[in-house]
Amino acid sequence: MSRMGTVLMAICLAAGGAASALAGELTAGVACVDLTPPMSMKASLGGYGARKNKPAEGVHDRIFAKALVLSDGTKRFALVTADVLAFPPGFKQAVLKALEESGWTSDQVMLLPSHSHTSIDMTAINPKNVLKIPELGIFHKELYDLTIANLAKVITQADAKPVPVKVGTTSIDINGWNRNRRKDSKTSDPELTVTRLDKTDGKPLAVLVNWTAHPTFMDDVDMMFSGGWPGHLQRTLETLIGDGVTAMYYNGAQGDQSPVARPDSGDSNWEKAERYGRELALVAWRQWGKTAPSPSAVLDYHRKRLKLPKPTYHPDFMETGGKEYGLDPETMQTILTVFVPPVTEIGFLRIGDLLIVGIPGELAAGLGMGLKAKLREITGIKHVVIGGLANEWISYIISAEEYAKGGYESSVTFYGPTLAQTLLSATESGVTSLKQ
Repeated sequence: MSRMGTVLMAICLAAGGAASALAGELTAGVACVDLTPPMSMKASLGGYGARKNKPAEGVHDRIFAKALVLSDGTKRFALVTADVLAFPPGFKQAVLKALEESGWTSDQVMLLPSHSHTSIDMTAINPKNVLKIPELGIFHKELYDLTIANLAKVITQADAKPVPVKVGTTSIDINGWNRNRRKDSKTSDPELTVTRLDKTDGKPLAVLVNWTAHPTFMDDVDMMFSGGWPGHLQRTLETLIGDGVTAMYYNGAQGDQSPVARPDSGDSNWEKAERYGRELALVAWRQWGKTAPSPSAVLDYHRKRLKLPKPTYHPDFMETGGKEYGLDPETMQTILTVFVPPVTEIGFLRIGDLLIVGIPGELAAGLGMGLKAKLREITGIKHVVIGGLANEWISYIISAEEYAKGGYESSVTFYGPTLAQTLLSATESGVTSLKQ
C-alpha cells in the first residue's frame, strides 16, 4: 500500500471503527474466547432432560466462541460460531445491547451455535425461563451474564484487528458420515463446504466448515463440558493448517440428521466423538488445500423479519418431548405464550461465492437441500449453505407431511404443519435483497 493509502486507512479506522477499510478492499479480523464456565458456577449441560439440571462434573475439552468480522470499507458484519446447544429468543438482542457503544445492529450479526449436547444449556441462558423444572433446565443468571459478556468480547476483539484478505469456497459430497434419524426416512445431506480466508501475504487467517449432523455421540450420562465432535474438528483443523489459523464450524439443516460413528471407534462415547471430529477435519483439510482464495469478494448481508404461525403443540408432544422435559398441558400453554416468539428472522450473509442462510431452528435436511438448490437458482451464487439454529431456537422445522407422521421431531415443532412453508417462502423472497 502507498504512503497516501496508509494515511487514508488510518483516517478511515479512526472515523469509522476498527472494522472499516478502504472502499472495495475486503478485510477480516478473527478472535476466540473461552466460554467454559468455572466449575464453581455449577452450570448444567444442555441437550437431555434426563440430566435434570445437574451441574457438569468436569471439563473434557473446553468450549469456545469465535468471531469473524468482515468489512468492505462501507459496511461490516460479524459472524459468530459457538460450541453451545443453542441460543434462546432474545439472547442476540442482549448481546447487541452489550455492544451498543460500538454501533452494531441486528442486521450486522449472525450467531451460529454448533448444537453440542455437552455444553451450555439454552434454557439456562433464557431469562424468560421462570418455570424451575429440572428436566427443562433452570435459568442461571450468572451463566447468562458471563455468556453475554463473552460473546460481546469476541466480536469486539475480532473487530479490533482487521487485515486485507482473500476468500475462496469449495464444496464436496461425502457419503456415509450422517444419516436420517426419522423412521422410514433416508434423506441425508452429504455436502461439506469449506471457506478459506487468507491474508494477502498467503498466510491463513480463518477457515469456515459447514457440515450437517447433530453432535450427539454423548448422551445424558456424559456429564462433562465438551464441544463434542465439532470441537475436535476445529482443533484438529487448526493444527493441520497451522500458522495461527482460526477454524470455525457451523451446522446445517440438521433437524433429522445424526452422525455416523467411524469404523472401529470403540464403545466410548467420548472416543466416538473424537474420532469423528478428527477424521472429518482431515477431509476438510484436504478440501481446504484445494480451495483457491481470490482477492476480490463481494460482501453483502440482509435480515428478513417474518411473522410465525400461531404457536401450538403436536398431539404426540406429551408422549415424547413433554415426557422428556417434565411438562404437562398447562405448563405447555405457558411455554407457548412466554418462550415461543411470535416473530423471528432469517439472516443472509454473502462472502464472495458463499451464501450462508441463517435459519432460526432445526430445519430438516430434505427441506434444507431443496432450499439450497432453489437459492442457487435465484441468486446464481455457487455455494449456498444453511446456517442452522441461527440467532435463536424457535423449534424443529419439518414438512407438513412429516409433521403428520408424528414422532419426536414433529412433537417439538411448535407452530403446526405450516411452519416450514412459512419460513421457506420468506427465505426465497428475502434473498432477492442481496446483490446479484
